[in-house]
Amino acid sequence: MILIAGPCVIENRENIFKIAEGLNEFNEDCTIDFYFKASFDKANRTSIDSFRGPGLDEGLKVLQEVKDKFGYKILTDIHESYQAQPVSEVADVLQIPAFLCRQTDLLVAAAKTPATINIKKGQFLAPQAMLHSVKKVLKTRGYDGEATYEASSKYNVWLTERGSTFGYGNLVVDMRSLVIMREYAPVIFDATHSVQMPASGSASSGGDSRFVAPLARAAAAVGVDGFFFETHFDPSIALSDGPNMIKLDQLKDLVNQIKEINLIKG
Repeated sequence: MILIAGPCVIENRENIFKIAEGLNEFNEDCTIDFYFKASFDKANRTSIDSFRGPGLDEGLKVLQEVKDKFGYKILTDIHESYQAQPVSEVADVLQIPAFLCRQTDLLVAAAKTPATINIKKGQFLAPQAMLHSVKKVLKTRGYDGEATYEASSKYNVWLTERGSTFGYGNLVVDMRSLVIMREYAPVIFDATHSVQMPASGSASSGGDSRFVAPLARAAAAVGVDGFFFETHFDPSIALSDGPNMIKLDQLKDLVNQIKEINLIKG
């Protein structure tokens, strides 16, 4: 199975390497296709005063260091079209943030690189709407047929579920969306962002990490291709998304639970 894990944002070199070292066992597991995730810039923070990261140039240097030291494949998000090419020289997967999943120019620029494209479903969209985002990448890559799981697998396009807006300041995961989107592409379940509580008046988003494990187990039972977990050695001091992160030393048990569910499903 695909496993994407790492901190929300590159806080500093020391923290990033400490977290990366704690994830090494997953990269060495032959049953896991592991990707290290960290953002060089969180361009969609709620407050203009919130920490965003080191930026493109310094962030890519750190991610390249992680890649060189640990041998990890790298996933990171891009927010503007000009970032696609330079980021693809380091990252194996370019992630399209949920708020930008319909941005044609961004999708096309990403699709013109050799990287896998991971498109996060917008919190404001029905799962069926993601068919069109997938088609934008497939067509740019020279495929003009139906967007199917097989076609997207061949042309390296993934979709990620991260919950949908529900009332004010909360998200809900409709497990039916995993089945629907898997008709169009391999599906990743983002268990940590799915328990986020988007800011509604406050300067930062909240979250409830108690529900990360139950939702991940439920997604495994439904059937997905991989899982996305933001993790930190101490989520209470994380500079972004701490309330919905899973603690680094708790991740192994959860991954093992997911593996057991996958074995039962066959």
